[in-house]
Amino acid sequence: MISWFVQATLSTLRHLRPHRGVISALLALAGLALVPSAQAQPAGAAAPGTACPTLLQHTLPRLQDEKPQSLCQYAGRAVLVVNTASYCGFTGQYKGLEALHQRYQARGLVVLGFPANDFGRQEPGSNAAIADFCENTFGVQFPMFSKIQVVGRNAHPLYQELAQRTGERPGWNFHKYLIARDGTTVRSYPSALDPNDPGLIRDIEKIISPK
Repeated sequence: MISWFVQATLSTLRHLRPHRGVISALLALAGLALVPSAQAQPAGAAAPGTACPTLLQHTLPRLQDEKPQSLCQYAGRAVLVVNTASYCGFTGQYKGLEALHQRYQARGLVVLGFPANDFGRQEPGSNAAIADFCENTFGVQFPMFSKIQVVGRNAHPLYQELAQRTGERPGWNFHKYLIARDGTTVRSYPSALDPNDPGLIRDIEKIISPK
Protein backbone atom coordinates (compact mmCIF):
# COMPACT_ATOMS: atom_id res chain seq x y z
CA MET A 1 0.00 0.00 0.00
CA ILE A 2 1.55 3.31 -1.04
CA SER A 3 1.20 6.08 1.52
CA TRP A 4 -0.74 9.25 0.78
CA PHE A 5 2.52 11.22 0.71
CA VAL A 6 4.08 8.96 -1.93
CA GLN A 7 0.92 9.07 -4.05
CA ALA A 8 0.87 12.88 -3.92
CA THR A 9 4.56 13.03 -4.82
CA LEU A 10 4.12 10.71 -7.80
CA SER A 11 1.13 12.74 -8.96
CA THR A 12 3.30 15.85 -8.95
CA LEU A 13 6.10 14.10 -10.81
CA ARG A 14 3.76 13.19 -13.64
CA HIS A 15 3.52 16.86 -14.58
CA LEU A 16 7.29 17.44 -14.80
CA ARG A 17 7.64 16.76 -18.52
CA PRO A 18 11.32 17.70 -18.93
CA HIS A 19 12.24 14.64 -16.81
CA ARG A 20 9.77 12.13 -18.18
CA GLY A 21 12.44 9.41 -18.60
CA VAL A 22 13.54 9.63 -14.96
CA ILE A 23 9.94 9.89 -13.81
CA SER A 24 8.97 6.80 -15.78
CA ALA A 25 11.74 4.83 -14.08
CA LEU A 26 10.66 6.02 -10.62
CA LEU A 27 7.05 5.19 -11.34
CA ALA A 28 8.04 1.77 -12.62
CA LEU A 29 9.80 1.07 -9.34
CA ALA A 30 6.60 2.04 -7.57
CA GLY A 31 4.61 -0.31 -9.78
CA LEU A 32 2.84 2.51 -11.60
CA ALA A 33 2.78 3.78 -15.18
CA LEU A 34 3.17 7.26 -16.59
CA VAL A 35 -0.13 7.98 -18.35
CA PRO A 36 0.39 9.73 -21.72
CA SER A 37 -1.44 12.94 -22.34
CA ALA A 38 -4.24 13.26 -24.91
CA GLN A 39 -1.82 15.14 -27.17
CA ALA A 40 0.29 12.00 -27.49
CA GLN A 41 -2.43 10.20 -29.45
CA PRO A 42 -1.70 9.52 -33.14
CA ALA A 43 -2.80 12.30 -35.49
CA GLY A 44 -6.02 11.50 -37.28
CA ALA A 45 -7.22 9.03 -34.67
CA ALA A 46 -10.86 9.00 -33.62
CA ALA A 47 -11.73 10.45 -30.24
CA PRO A 48 -11.42 7.94 -27.37
CA GLY A 49 -14.50 5.79 -27.10
CA THR A 50 -15.70 6.65 -30.61
CA ALA A 51 -15.79 3.67 -32.96
CA CYS A 52 -14.80 4.38 -36.54
CA PRO A 53 -17.60 3.34 -38.92
CA THR A 54 -16.70 1.28 -41.97
CA LEU A 55 -17.53 4.14 -44.32
CA LEU A 56 -14.78 6.31 -42.79
CA GLN A 57 -12.09 3.64 -42.64
CA HIS A 58 -10.03 5.22 -45.41
CA THR A 59 -6.76 7.13 -45.46
CA LEU A 60 -6.13 9.79 -48.10
CA PRO A 61 -3.38 12.36 -48.67
CA ARG A 62 -4.13 15.90 -47.52
CA LEU A 63 -4.33 18.32 -50.43
CA GLN A 64 -1.84 20.88 -49.13
CA ASP A 65 1.08 18.60 -48.31
CA GLU A 66 -0.06 15.09 -49.31
CA LYS A 67 0.41 13.77 -45.77
CA PRO A 68 -1.83 10.74 -45.09
CA GLN A 69 -4.98 11.54 -43.15
CA SER A 70 -7.37 9.00 -41.67
CA LEU A 71 -11.04 9.81 -42.11
CA CYS A 72 -11.58 8.06 -38.78
CA GLN A 73 -10.67 11.36 -37.15
CA TYR A 74 -14.18 12.51 -38.13
CA ALA A 75 -15.95 9.57 -36.46
CA GLY A 76 -18.91 10.77 -34.42
CA ARG A 77 -19.38 13.90 -36.54
CA ALA A 78 -21.74 14.65 -39.41
CA VAL A 79 -19.75 14.73 -42.66
CA LEU A 80 -20.60 16.52 -45.90
CA VAL A 81 -18.56 14.93 -48.71
CA VAL A 82 -18.20 16.95 -51.94
CA ASN A 83 -16.31 16.23 -55.16
CA THR A 84 -14.93 19.58 -56.29
CA ALA A 85 -13.42 21.20 -59.39
CA SER A 86 -11.72 24.54 -60.02
CA TYR A 87 -13.15 25.31 -63.46
CA CYS A 88 -16.81 24.38 -63.17
CA GLY A 89 -20.01 26.38 -63.34
CA PHE A 90 -20.59 25.29 -59.73
CA THR A 91 -17.13 26.28 -58.47
CA GLY A 92 -18.66 29.30 -56.73
CA GLN A 93 -20.22 26.81 -54.30
CA TYR A 94 -16.87 26.76 -52.50
CA LYS A 95 -18.00 29.95 -50.77
CA GLY A 96 -21.23 28.39 -49.51
CA LEU A 97 -19.48 25.19 -48.45
CA GLU A 98 -16.96 27.16 -46.41
CA ALA A 99 -19.81 29.12 -44.83
CA LEU A 100 -21.52 25.84 -43.87
CA HIS A 101 -18.29 24.55 -42.36
CA GLN A 102 -17.74 27.71 -40.33
CA ARG A 103 -21.38 27.88 -39.22
CA TYR A 104 -21.74 24.30 -38.03
CA GLN A 105 -18.29 22.93 -37.22
CA ALA A 106 -18.65 23.71 -33.52
CA ARG A 107 -21.89 21.71 -33.51
CA GLY A 108 -20.38 18.65 -35.13
CA LEU A 109 -20.36 19.11 -38.92
CA VAL A 110 -17.28 18.87 -41.11
CA VAL A 111 -17.15 19.53 -44.86
CA LEU A 112 -14.66 17.39 -46.78
CA GLY A 113 -13.58 18.30 -50.32
CA PHE A 114 -12.32 15.76 -52.87
CA PRO A 115 -11.05 17.34 -56.12
CA ALA A 116 -11.75 15.21 -59.18
CA ASN A 117 -11.12 15.59 -62.90
CA ASP A 118 -13.85 13.15 -63.93
CA PHE A 119 -16.30 15.65 -65.41
CA GLY A 120 -15.41 17.98 -68.27
CA ARG A 121 -11.71 17.86 -67.33
CA GLN A 122 -12.46 20.79 -65.04
CA GLU A 123 -9.80 19.94 -62.43
CA PRO A 124 -6.62 19.47 -64.49
CA GLY A 125 -4.13 21.05 -62.07
CA SER A 126 -1.74 19.59 -59.53
CA ASN A 127 -2.65 19.23 -55.88
CA ALA A 128 -0.51 22.26 -55.07
CA ALA A 129 -2.28 24.37 -57.72
CA ILE A 130 -5.71 23.28 -56.46
CA ALA A 131 -4.79 24.08 -52.86
CA ASP A 132 -3.53 27.53 -53.86
CA PHE A 133 -6.71 28.22 -55.85
CA CYS A 134 -9.07 27.13 -53.08
CA GLU A 135 -7.30 29.13 -50.39
CA ASN A 136 -6.59 32.31 -52.31
CA THR A 137 -9.82 32.51 -54.32
CA PHE A 138 -12.41 31.32 -51.81
CA GLY A 139 -10.59 31.22 -48.48
CA VAL A 140 -11.33 27.51 -48.10
CA GLN A 141 -10.38 26.19 -44.68
CA PHE A 142 -12.41 22.99 -44.54
CA PRO A 143 -10.35 19.79 -45.06
CA MET A 144 -9.41 19.04 -48.67
CA PHE A 145 -7.77 15.91 -50.01
CA SER A 146 -5.63 15.02 -53.00
CA LYS A 147 -7.28 14.57 -56.37
CA ILE A 148 -9.09 11.27 -56.82
CA GLN A 149 -11.54 9.59 -59.18
CA VAL A 150 -15.14 9.51 -58.00
CA VAL A 151 -16.83 7.52 -60.78
CA GLY A 152 -15.95 4.56 -62.97
CA ARG A 153 -14.09 1.36 -62.27
CA ASN A 154 -11.19 3.28 -60.70
CA ALA A 155 -13.38 5.33 -58.37
CA HIS A 156 -11.98 5.63 -54.88
CA PRO A 157 -13.45 3.00 -52.50
CA LEU A 158 -15.04 5.78 -50.42
CA TYR A 159 -17.06 6.91 -53.43
CA GLN A 160 -17.87 3.36 -54.40
CA GLU A 161 -19.37 2.82 -50.95
CA LEU A 162 -21.26 6.12 -51.01
CA ALA A 163 -22.78 5.23 -54.39
CA GLN A 164 -23.70 1.76 -53.16
CA ARG A 165 -25.41 3.07 -50.02
CA THR A 166 -27.41 5.80 -51.75
CA GLY A 167 -27.92 4.28 -55.18
CA GLU A 168 -26.58 7.52 -56.68
CA ARG A 169 -23.21 8.27 -58.21
CA PRO A 170 -21.97 11.80 -58.84
CA GLY A 171 -23.24 13.03 -62.19
CA TRP A 172 -21.05 16.12 -62.17
CA ASN A 173 -18.77 18.19 -59.96
CA PHE A 174 -20.03 19.28 -56.52
CA HIS A 175 -22.28 16.31 -55.89
CA LYS A 176 -22.91 16.10 -52.15
CA TYR A 177 -23.24 13.23 -49.69
CA LEU A 178 -24.31 13.93 -46.11
CA ILE A 179 -23.16 11.24 -43.68
CA ALA A 180 -24.91 11.17 -40.30
CA ARG A 181 -23.05 10.87 -37.01
CA ASP A 182 -23.67 7.11 -36.94
CA GLY A 183 -21.54 6.76 -40.07
CA THR A 184 -24.13 4.59 -41.79
CA THR A 185 -27.02 6.88 -42.74
CA VAL A 186 -26.19 8.74 -45.97
CA ARG A 187 -28.18 11.20 -48.09
CA SER A 188 -27.31 12.26 -51.62
CA TYR A 189 -27.76 15.71 -53.21
CA PRO A 190 -27.23 16.78 -56.84
CA SER A 191 -24.51 19.14 -58.00
CA ALA A 192 -26.89 21.99 -58.72
CA LEU A 193 -28.10 22.07 -55.10
CA ASP A 194 -26.68 25.21 -53.51
CA PRO A 195 -24.99 24.74 -50.10
CA ASN A 196 -27.48 27.29 -48.72
CA ASP A 197 -30.49 25.27 -49.91
CA PRO A 198 -33.12 25.21 -47.11
CA GLY A 199 -33.63 21.46 -47.50
CA LEU A 200 -29.94 20.73 -47.02
CA ILE A 201 -29.81 23.09 -44.05
CA ARG A 202 -32.77 21.31 -42.45
CA ASP A 203 -31.11 17.93 -42.93
CA ILE A 204 -27.87 19.20 -41.38
CA GLU A 205 -29.72 20.74 -38.44
CA LYS A 206 -31.60 17.50 -37.88
CA ILE A 207 -28.57 15.22 -37.72
CA ILE A 208 -26.40 17.50 -35.56
CA SER A 209 -29.12 18.35 -33.03
CA PRO A 210 -28.92 16.51 -29.69
CA LYS A 211 -31.54 13.79 -29.32
